[in-house]
Amino acid sequence: MTSSSVHLFRGAEPFALRLLLGLGLLAFAPDGHAEKKRFRTDADGPVVIKRGKARQQDGAAEPPEWYQLVPGEFPPEGSAHAIPGELIQMDHLERRFQLRVDRNDSQPRGNWDLPVYARMLPYGAIYRHGAPAAIRDVPLGTHLHGLFYLQDPEDKTPLPIGPSNNRLTPEKDFRRCFQLEDDFSHHARRGELWRVEAVDLSGRKLKATLLANDEPQGDALEFDLMDWTRVLRGDGFADLKDIAKGQTVLFNRTWVTLYGPGRITDIWLDETSRRRATALQQARHRQHIRERGLPGWVTAVDDEARIVTINFFGNVDPVLFDELAVMDGKKADWPMKAQVDDPNAPKGAVAVARESLMTYDPVNDKKRGEILEIKRVPVEPGGGGVQLRIRCDLLLEGFRPHHIVRFFPATWPIISLPREEEFFNRE
Repeated sequence: MTSSSVHLFRGAEPFALRLLLGLGLLAFAPDGHAEKKRFRTDADGPVVIKRGKARQQDGAAEPPEWYQLVPGEFPPEGSAHAIPGELIQMDHLERRFQLRVDRNDSQPRGNWDLPVYARMLPYGAIYRHGAPAAIRDVPLGTHLHGLFYLQDPEDKTPLPIGPSNNRLTPEKDFRRCFQLEDDFSHHARRGELWRVEAVDLSGRKLKATLLANDEPQGDALEFDLMDWTRVLRGDGFADLKDIAKGQTVLFNRTWVTLYGPGRITDIWLDETSRRRATALQQARHRQHIRERGLPGWVTAVDDEARIVTINFFGNVDPVLFDELAVMDGKKADWPMKAQVDDPNAPKGAVAVARESLMTYDPVNDKKRGEILEIKRVPVEPGGGGVQLRIRCDLLLEGFRPHHIVRFFPATWPIISLPREEEFFNRE
């Protein structure tokens, strides 16, 4: 079995790379031909454990280095490394987790089933059932598809003691996660469905072929059905006996690559059940964000005028951005720019947050202000494409460029969170 990969680009020399990132265009080599960005991608081959100097095959060029994240900048499109695996541990407060990496052909047998230890980037996104999610929404044991970046070179935090005499996965250095999505979300995003080829209820087996645009994407695979597999159809539950040949389905799995393609935990038999699953997760996510604030980072501060500019992250439902521009209970058209001291201008509050997006004590330490401008900005990987300028009544030390904040529109009540979710008095 081979690990999944994403379509990524190589790069250009440093100056051309800066030009490429700034303009989103290809740089040109001296001979006039387009030159691609020079960072390593999954297309350059799998990650392997290096023993001494890395050996290249005869005549093979040394691949470029993996892209290293730059503080205060979103990464370029296609620069992440794909790692599929199973969620085996999490700290939902710090958005840290362990993923047991799927087996693939590049791994020595002794490195099978070892975990990668990672944390979500502040702009890192999680998807469950086709909608944004918090990591605690994802049950342990869920098979996930992740996109990762190397750890910060300045981060010397040692890895935890691991299994099998502390052997390490070749993916061990990829400790910053850009995206996690369950099988449902992964295939739905790509427009893929599984076509049921056969069902053996006595043997608890399901044979299915992955389809994209009704075209098979490989040979049929045989999955395990469990007595406890949850079957969903329409607006309710169904039974294993309702699974039939010819149906196009989505499902989530566990124990992937341990004993074959995996055990099916949940299976959605029709479009109605899939839409309902997505809608329920969307509702859960929206409430979660409304109670904790829209995350983003500060890009500029005018200390004298007390104006803070915030670029929001793209790890939230975009519908929530429409709630920024509300004046006197009515939604204003946006992008918009308010007049100075306009009593009808939309208001809001800003709270300092940590890299994990945890706030300190937003009920007491948020700073309110008048929204001066809301505008659309270019959408980047990790960015939400929305920028806000707010004049606060008072600036806090945390309102500095590259620092993380959470923003509450005036219509969102700022409530006390469970005590463990606030960082107040821990430092």
